[in-house]
Amino acid sequence: MHKMKDSGIEWVSEIPTSWKTIQIKNLFTVLSGATPTPDTDNWDGDILWITPADYKTKDKYVAGGKRNISQQGFNTCSTSMIPKGSIIFSKRAPIGTVAINTEVLCTNQGCLSCVSKADTCNDYFYYVMSIGTEHFELLGSGTTFKEISANSFSNCKLPYPDKCEQERIAFFLDERCSAFNSLISDIQSQIETLEEYKRSVITEAVTKGLDPDVEMRDSGDEWIGMIPDHWKIMRIGRLFHLRNEKNYLPMEQVQLLSLYTDIGVFPHGEHEERGNKAVTVDGYNIVKKNDIVVNIILAWMGAIGISNYEGVTSPAYDVYVPDLSKVVPHYFHYVFRTSGIAGECYKYGRGIMMMRWRTYSSEFKLINVPYPNLREQQQIADYLDSKCAEIDSIIAEKKQQIATIEEYKKSLIFEYVTGKKEVQA
Repeated sequence: MHKMKDSGIEWVSEIPTSWKTIQIKNLFTVLSGATPTPDTDNWDGDILWITPADYKTKDKYVAGGKRNISQQGFNTCSTSMIPKGSIIFSKRAPIGTVAINTEVLCTNQGCLSCVSKADTCNDYFYYVMSIGTEHFELLGSGTTFKEISANSFSNCKLPYPDKCEQERIAFFLDERCSAFNSLISDIQSQIETLEEYKRSVITEAVTKGLDPDVEMRDSGDEWIGMIPDHWKIMRIGRLFHLRNEKNYLPMEQVQLLSLYTDIGVFPHGEHEERGNKAVTVDGYNIVKKNDIVVNIILAWMGAIGISNYEGVTSPAYDVYVPDLSKVVPHYFHYVFRTSGIAGECYKYGRGIMMMRWRTYSSEFKLINVPYPNLREQQQIADYLDSKCAEIDSIIAEKKQQIATIEEYKKSLIFEYVTGKKEVQA
């Protein structure tokens, strides 16, 4: 076992006495990236270009991004070509996500690229940086979004064993982390299967009902298919009307609501944030409990949900009031979260490109939905509440398994890259 000494790096603590510490700038040339202007000629060329989103899954390697840039795009912005095997570091929240590029590429301004200028094992320093996230976060600053500057990053110190030790540690961690990642991937596949099963359970219940022996007939709508013979088909506009009430109260007197595609309507800030917080809610749409909230732009991706809260929401959302003499809102919460409704929102929507595809109220109200009587609507809603809770409980357990493995993996990496545990030669 190594004899230990204080590293002088707070988050690293002790390292073996034979190890040194070194600033990142003495190991690597740190290069910033950039984004070309939106001009058509700057894009979709042959030059690989990545952003932090292209390696946010924490895979060790990144080979390319969602879009390439052209030679003109490269020439007109200040990004740089990064040689294979370099370390790509996310400088923006979440700060500290890292990857090693397996192809020559360039990056946007959200990345810092570490190009070796010393004889080092980059795989070892990839692992060191991967567990320094909290330290790098503390060095970040900014009002619009938090980021760490290239200068602050470059001045950070890392533990520095000799190259043979670096290689032994990296090889050992590659083997161990590969096993962990394989296990995580298997559990993630199980989660995806459960999510798909939940979607199928919802679709089956809201379109076919709960009685397997009931006589069926063709609904006449492709997304609905066969329905119980005694059910009706109704247009959304006959069951819901648009709420046109606007808010003029100050922000501190109202509850700001957000619509999350995966889970529905919740108070802003209770779940992962996407986008900046509103600075004013003047003119926002009022939402009451049991209203249906529809993201006009993302309805075709399933961004529709019932609100269990009273509050206000962005003018980018339409708010629909249920006719409670005809509707059990919770039943239609499930109806509106089926892939079939998302498909209809695309079919009835319009726009110049997919990410600008809007489903306006006039079109949304034309969509047909299955319509059982109120008693059956309530029975189906109650059944799905119970069934989905069971499935969600299993999913939560599996997510906790992944979190536990990730935490153990991070702890293992820390122990070895700081020399607290020794790889046996």
